Amino acid sequence: MGRTATHALYALPAFPLAALTLPAFVHLPAHYGDQLGLGLATVGTILLAARLTDVASDPLIGWLSDRTPARLGRRRVWMAAGTPLVVLAAWQLFQPPAGAGPAFLLAWSVLLYLGWTMVSLPYQAWGAELSGDYHERTRIAGWREAATVAGTLAAAGLPAAALPLVLDRPVEPADILQAVAIGVAILLPLAVAAAIALVPEPRPVAARAAGPRMAARLLAGNRPFRRLLAAYLLNGLANGLPATLFVLYVTHRLAAPEAAGALLLAYFLAGIAGVPFWLWASRRLGKHRAWCIAMLGASAVFAAAPWLGPGDAGLFALVCVATGLTLGADLALPGAIQADVVDLDTARGGGQRTGLYFALWGMATKLALAAAVGIAFPLLALAGFAAAVPQQPAAALSALALLYGLAPIPFKLAAIGLMWRFPLTRAVQQDLRARIAAGAASTTEPPDAPSGIRPAAFPAPGRVQPHEA
Repeated sequence: MGRTATHALYALPAFPLAALTLPAFVHLPAHYGDQLGLGLATVGTILLAARLTDVASDPLIGWLSDRTPARLGRRRVWMAAGTPLVVLAAWQLFQPPAGAGPAFLLAWSVLLYLGWTMVSLPYQAWGAELSGDYHERTRIAGWREAATVAGTLAAAGLPAAALPLVLDRPVEPADILQAVAIGVAILLPLAVAAAIALVPEPRPVAARAAGPRMAARLLAGNRPFRRLLAAYLLNGLANGLPATLFVLYVTHRLAAPEAAGALLLAYFLAGIAGVPFWLWASRRLGKHRAWCIAMLGASAVFAAAPWLGPGDAGLFALVCVATGLTLGADLALPGAIQADVVDLDTARGGGQRTGLYFALWGMATKLALAAAVGIAFPLLALAGFAAAVPQQPAAALSALALLYGLAPIPFKLAAIGLMWRFPLTRAVQQDLRARIAAGAASTTEPPDAPSGIRPAAFPAPGRVQPHEA
């Protein structure tokens, strides 16, 4: 099987997994809060409590998947185990029985998030391990993230377009949830089964003589990991602010609520279209430099948003397309860089702890989204903004526009500052792979290694350098 076919088959599960995201975060709260009468405040508290269980489950599942016996397929076995749980929990949550109350919502939400983690976290780690090649890793991440955007678009558009053809009444959140539940129940098992059956899972690099304390030191001492994690968190916060405020910005600042769906569609389609360009750019410039240029371009375009107002939906469509094109870099490149950072840990003697590393990045993503909500809404409230009021004060609209378009820029610039001289270049990563393959590492710095990686970053397997003892 060719590499392109392997990458495409690997990407298949990303489509139904992404299709769950929008209904779970948009339609589910409305259904339980309004139609089932639980109230939005109660539903929000329950879903937040369920989401907080990820703080424990993410690192635990990442660690356990790293330690699963290789003969079972340590990533695939977790995906196979988690898929029935995702399907069952989504089916229960999205089609609740009459009288479903807070306990029902909490229990099945916890199980859905647990199953989601069991599938998605090993799935991402598996993608990072499919290849040790610097550029091929970017292609693998690109395929997966393009499927993710396609799944999001399908969940957003297909039920709304198809259900009116079979229903003789207005489409409600319950109808969309039911359609997505049926689709996921069919597609997720098929996609996971196809990936498990047809995509190879490379044998992991065995953990060497690094006990728990030494393993913790390796994790804490991985400076490129800390640097990438900080940049990932900053950029996630920068992306989370406009994502959180998008509907409010279009509805109140642009006075064009009817255009929100089309603008989102343009944004995500541009994101898919941009992936091939950023794959090409990463080959020419390196992954970290290409990502930096994408973040810089997004910052320049976002700076126009505060100057737009009522009647400017057409101009804002250009902003959506331009920032959507940079989305392709945000999707494909950080995940590929993450795989390179794990190589550094492996070469230093930590074994192949991809699951644990991706769990920590996943927690950073969730923290960034939570921080975006925690920053945006209190500041809007201070400015006098109230979503239920049709006519907003001028100060509130200005605050909304600044939070949407201007506030993300400093965070992106800070992320660029961290990543522009990122030390894990292609040459260093190739050296790491050679050392991993050889099973031994030199304690001398490679000639072309940048100053961000010290000679002590490459100790011989199982050996502790004097300063680490």
